[in-house]
Amino acid sequence: MKPLIYKTAFAVSTLLAGVATATAASAVPSQITIVVPFSAGASNDSIARVVAPELAAQLKINVIVENRAGAAGVIGSSHVAKSAADGATLLLTSSTFVTAASTQPNMPYDALKSFAPVAMVGQGPLVIAVSGESSYQSLSQVLDAARAEPGKLNYGTSGIGSLAHLATTLLTDAAKVKMTHVPYKGAAAAAGDLAGGRIELMLANYSSLAPLLETKKVRLIATTAPGQDQAFPQLQPASATVPGYDVDIWVGIFAPAGTPSDLVEKYNKAFNQINRSPRLAGLLKLDGTVPASLSSDEFAQRVERDLGRWKALAKQHDITAN
Repeated sequence: MKPLIYKTAFAVSTLLAGVATATAASAVPSQITIVVPFSAGASNDSIARVVAPELAAQLKINVIVENRAGAAGVIGSSHVAKSAADGATLLLTSSTFVTAASTQPNMPYDALKSFAPVAMVGQGPLVIAVSGESSYQSLSQVLDAARAEPGKLNYGTSGIGSLAHLATTLLTDAAKVKMTHVPYKGAAAAAGDLAGGRIELMLANYSSLAPLLETKKVRLIATTAPGQDQAFPQLQPASATVPGYDVDIWVGIFAPAGTPSDLVEKYNKAFNQINRSPRLAGLLKLDGTVPASLSSDEFAQRVERDLGRWKALAKQHDITAN
């Protein structure tokens, strides 16, 4: 897909003149490219195309959205990691950034050392679903059945090493039950088999299941939030059945490592301002997520924590993405 350029209504020369007067301040590039490491039309791409014009207006520059899909986000992320650390190239990605780094061997970059975390855009839980025809009405009923017949119940995911795979593995560990993993090539295929009753359980982001929820072919029974989630007030959190269980999916912005810290902070403030946009909130709501505003240091800590968590789990269970 041809990159889209979001142009500012302000003169770039005026901006650069203003920056030049600030002693020791790093100049904001006249144009920024936001790389989305997933296909056009995917949820991350939709978010990028909402934040891009907002960022252009905030910083009075032009902003391009460019898709570089492949290898669960690794191809686009690698491009950004190798880009000049001048603030002209940013990465908009999701929690897949840390799950890929936890499960894919021979990564072309270091998820911590090759990037400067800039800002979190949004976050929210996964949902836990069963078939609409299933007799299971709660997560506790599913887990009781799994305990009664270890390995009999099947759960589907979008693939080995995906966030859903790791999140379900964490759930079965915490609940001390055994279920059989059925990996698919994408969440849509897994959701179709859930609706058809060929698998019993699925953890996924809300948008992957939304069409089947509308036709009542699948039913939600819980979320992976640590407590009652504002997007799903009718659902119990999994932690009510499995104390301490907590998984969410986030979307965030990264720059190449070595990007001047003052630029990182300038971008952080801009994205935190964008997070107040009603349009962004409306888009995130479609996936059961909400805007999130963290400092760049807080986001960096979150990335490091998640990476450590998923790496340990993947090593424990010998999970390697194909």
